[in-house]
Amino acid sequence: MAEPMANAIPVKEHRMLNGEAEYDAGVDEVIIRAQKTLHLFDADLKHGGFSSVQRFEAIRDFLLRGRSNQLVIILHETDFLTTRCPRLMNLLKTHGHNIHILKTHEHARGAGDPFIVADEMHYLHRFHQDDPRSLLAFNDHAGARQLEERFAQLLEASHPAVFATTLGL
Repeated sequence: MAEPMANAIPVKEHRMLNGEAEYDAGVDEVIIRAQKTLHLFDADLKHGGFSSVQRFEAIRDFLLRGRSNQLVIILHETDFLTTRCPRLMNLLKTHGHNIHILKTHEHARGAGDPFIVADEMHYLHRFHQDDPRSLLAFNDHAGARQLEERFAQLLEASHPAVFATTLGL
């Protein structure tokens, strides 16, 4: 009798996406596969359905899967998030220790290809923020590593920008 391949290496899969609906579905697919980390870079979160109930539920479920799960978001602009994504802002209030939102410094604003990486192996890379064509990849450590390196560079060129509470005088 043949032994099941319990330690089989997952097969790398790439799929081209060509529209906003496919892009939105791709974001969901990456979030669903995330077990520990989600790193997201975007200009402003206007694309990808981030103001929807579906996106809120997917991110909430990811955060509830593990106490140490981390979502790090880097944006060029935060206005859409703070004004049009109330569910995500509520998640920030209840999971502030797991969510970090940063804004890029002026010199890093040239980056215009949004991406989301899960667990350094699954990702969605939109080739340009104004064009929905993108690459969805699963089990691709090499491709994810390249995006993680870019994410680290963007992280260095960013500062904390959105917080769970508003402090004022």
